[in-house]
Amino acid sequence: MLDVPAKLVRYLSRLLAAERRHRGTPAGSRKLTCRDQAVLALRWFRDRTRIERLGRDHGVSRATAYRYVAEAVDVLSAQAPGLPEALKRAMAEGVPYVILDGKVFAGDRCSEPATSVKGQVIDAWYSGKARRHGGNVQAVMRPDGLPLWAGPAEPGSVHDLTAARWHALPALYRAATLGMPTLADLGYEGAGIGILTPVKRPPGNQEPDIDTRTRNALLRDLRCRGERGFALLTQRWAALQHITADPDRTTEITRAALVLTQFEHKYIG
Repeated sequence: MLDVPAKLVRYLSRLLAAERRHRGTPAGSRKLTCRDQAVLALRWFRDRTRIERLGRDHGVSRATAYRYVAEAVDVLSAQAPGLPEALKRAMAEGVPYVILDGKVFAGDRCSEPATSVKGQVIDAWYSGKARRHGGNVQAVMRPDGLPLWAGPAEPGSVHDLTAARWHALPALYRAATLGMPTLADLGYEGAGIGILTPVKRPPGNQEPDIDTRTRNALLRDLRCRGERGFALLTQRWAALQHITADPDRTTEITRAALVLTQFEHKYIG
């Protein structure tokens, strides 16, 4: 039994049907119906079922199963909102603040040399912080942890602040000027006005004053709920726990899972 709502299967089926009409796919030319293709793809997302088993269970070849999953990923990721759109909706709904966080989604090793800031040759997709290979994805969450937006995946060696500057901070600055600040952890220190982060200890490991300690405690309490956003994605959709596809597909797979999560939480329909 597939552990997803029937409405989600119908939603993905409609997207796949629209895609087939857009491509001009002749009726009856596909081995599986749109509904069966949706079930196949959701099994991959939900349980990270091996492609060989999906093909065998659904009576299609391994290559066709790969293609069916890729099509589902593409039609879902196309529904993911851009950051300005997501922030505009959040402000219209009266959200007092949003939470910025980053995560390295583990993936199969892809050897791609890069030069570090220290001039050393490193593996671009290896994250020293997370100690694994994968793609660094920045995300913005509501105060309750529901993810609103997922950014393009950068190689794991890219620092959170650098990735945020490339993909998130300009839109977050505009939102802050309109009264909706962003909470973030110490990894984003120095991000700019409107991006609220804890204050580090003074030099010499001195104890911060009571006002600073109180501010830091409040920020931690509010910001930690944003970590629920990545938990919603990875615990619900096992395909994100270790992405075996090409690392360059991490962006589309993550955004597809974002759309599935938002649909299940009735944020889109």
